[in-house]
Amino acid sequence: MSALYMIVGTLIALGVLVTFHEFGHFWVARRCGVKVLRFSVGFGMPLLRWYDRQGTEFVVAAIPLGGYVKMLDEREGEVPVDQLDQSFNRKSVRQRIAIVAAGPVANFLLALVFFWGLAMLGTEQVRPIIGSVEVGSIAAKAGLSSGQEIVAIDGEPTVGWSAVNLQLIRRLGESGTLQLLVREQGSTADSPRELVLDNWLKGTDEPDPIRSLGIRPWRPALAPILAELDPKGPAQAAGLKTGDRLLALDGQALTDWQQVVDWVRVRPDTKIVLRVERDGAQIDVPVTLAARGKEKVASGYLGAGVKAVDWPPEMLREVSYGPLAAIGEGARRTWTMSVLTLDSLKKMLFGELSVKNLSGPITIAKVAGASAQSGVADFLNFLAYLSISLGVLNLLPIPVLDGGHLLFYLIEWARGRPLSDRVQGWGIQIGISLVVGVMLLALVNDLGRL
Repeated sequence: MSALYMIVGTLIALGVLVTFHEFGHFWVARRCGVKVLRFSVGFGMPLLRWYDRQGTEFVVAAIPLGGYVKMLDEREGEVPVDQLDQSFNRKSVRQRIAIVAAGPVANFLLALVFFWGLAMLGTEQVRPIIGSVEVGSIAAKAGLSSGQEIVAIDGEPTVGWSAVNLQLIRRLGESGTLQLLVREQGSTADSPRELVLDNWLKGTDEPDPIRSLGIRPWRPALAPILAELDPKGPAQAAGLKTGDRLLALDGQALTDWQQVVDWVRVRPDTKIVLRVERDGAQIDVPVTLAARGKEKVASGYLGAGVKAVDWPPEMLREVSYGPLAAIGEGARRTWTMSVLTLDSLKKMLFGELSVKNLSGPITIAKVAGASAQSGVADFLNFLAYLSISLGVLNLLPIPVLDGGHLLFYLIEWARGRPLSDRVQGWGIQIGISLVVGVMLLALVNDLGRL
């Protein structure tokens, strides 16, 4: 079933985002008087084909990894004399800039619409209350303690842990101070805290911002009673069964499942002994943990889970907006994610963020499937993020991308004449090399995650 969600989710995601991107080019081209020859969603052999009254061919093709809008252009073939005024290359620089920029702009507008809808639907957020603080950690040195609620980070309100994580991600690889506002239990007053960062998580392959500060979010206690087992995991292989209550791990008494998670995570490929209560009897079960992830950042894996419990109502908050307020929230989230995406690319370029965080088509497909399976809201959220990424990446000043064409046209606008065909040809060759290189790197990262 998960494979079906992944296939359907990916096809819907790519279909929607590519169609809107290309429609942006198409709509503005038509408004500028350019004749559009073909509007294609996908590449390769056409699966569906039809024509409109103006002679534009609409195509749904077999390879759903992009799309294109083909316009009448003297550089790509002979144009009849009576249609010269409809040729793209005959339009003013401003019109060509508008046509090229319209694709990425359409992606940003689509993300805004998705965020607007999500803001009106509302979400249930877990209040960012600290459960515990690790001794000697960055958070402990700043005076954070159990029971405090994180109200804001760097001046941005944090209504839930997702907002906390987002604000922390913005500071990855940086040095300086992280400004927090916290509120004590039962208090209405906020007090400031300063966390000192020094090349924080710079170059880390799989950063965990909240945990790296030494913060453990509060969560309801989970009894260490096994409710599910991975059929191919170490727990199943060792003979553990659902219904087993874990009493001790390597002699350490257990009262909460989180103790098991924390212990196992830092012990990949390690043999442990679990004391288990089963049918009223206590037995010791030796288990050899597996390892997940790459060698330097591998974590231990037990292959067991427990039954979830309900959160106390006071630990949750409903966040929703009216139709007008939701427009502002949608615009704010679109801007925030656009800046974060661009900033992350800059940090990768300068080595502040590991390039292994770059994802390719395999990861996108997996996330598409997981978000589709999780529900409509999560899938729309994923579409909004992916649409922003597509918009930002297409605006990068790399020839062959929309941003590269914009760069050429802006230079033409400033000089009063275009760059020579030879210079543009060199630029396109460099651009193709860069794009192919990044795609290969992203694919290698995807395969490494598998």
